[in-house]
Parts: sequence; C-alpha cells; structure tokens
Amino acid sequence: MSELQRVMCVEDDPDIRLIVEFSLATLGGFEICMCPDGQSAIAQAPGFKPDLVLLDVMMPGLNGPETLVALRLLPQMKGVPMVFMTAKAMPNEVEALLQHGATGVIVKPFDPVRLPEDIRLYWEHGRGSIAD
Repeated sequence: MSELQRVMCVEDDPDIRLIVEFSLATLGGFEICMCPDGQSAIAQAPGFKPDLVLLDVMMPGLNGPETLVALRLLPQMKGVPMVFMTAKAMPNEVEALLQHGATGVIVKPFDPVRLPEDIRLYWEHGRGSIAD
C-alpha cells in the first residue's frame, strides 16, 4: 500500500453521495465505490478492495458502527482505515465512534474541497495504527 487510491463511501443520502463522489473522484482523483447502505458495502468490499472506507453513522438497516464491525470480519478489510461521517459532533459522540475502531470522524457538513486531503491524512494516520 504505497498511496491512497481506492475509497469506498457508504452513505444513504443520495445528495451527499453525489457531493462525496464529485469531491473524491474529480478533485481527489480517487477510484470510488459508492454504496447506499451497509449491506451493499459488505457485498462490494471484497472485490473493490478499498484503501479507506468512509461510513455514514445513521443509516437504515445496518448503521455505520454495525457496518464497520461487519466489514472488519472480511479478511480483505483487515487493516483498512475506516472514517465515520456524522452530523453528531459532540466530543462524547465522536469519542464513542472512535471506540468502535474508526480512524477518525468527519463532521457534516464537510468542505468538499478539503475532503480529499482530510481522508489522505486519516489514511496516513490509520494504516499504521489499525489492529488486525
């Protein structure tokens, strides 16, 4: 893993998916896999082999923390940094999300221009600190 190339985004809101896809693919130059829910992320992750996963916290069906746990069970996802995206940004809420094993938390609304750099920083920080 020499550089961040493939990013999976798991987000149920179609408008936010569109913004993230534009930000990461067009501005960041990443290969993107957009998933509308946790189940599709679990199904697509082994084939896509993301370098980093962005996870919405509140989604119907599997929520973000449940999706993170399920993704971690896949052998291909061991050591892959996962970053939550949430509008709930109180310090205790952010800390609770980090306790689930996330590398970081991006607060919504986020700056689409900064998003590629933000996830690069989380990726650099997260690859060495994720327990397998």
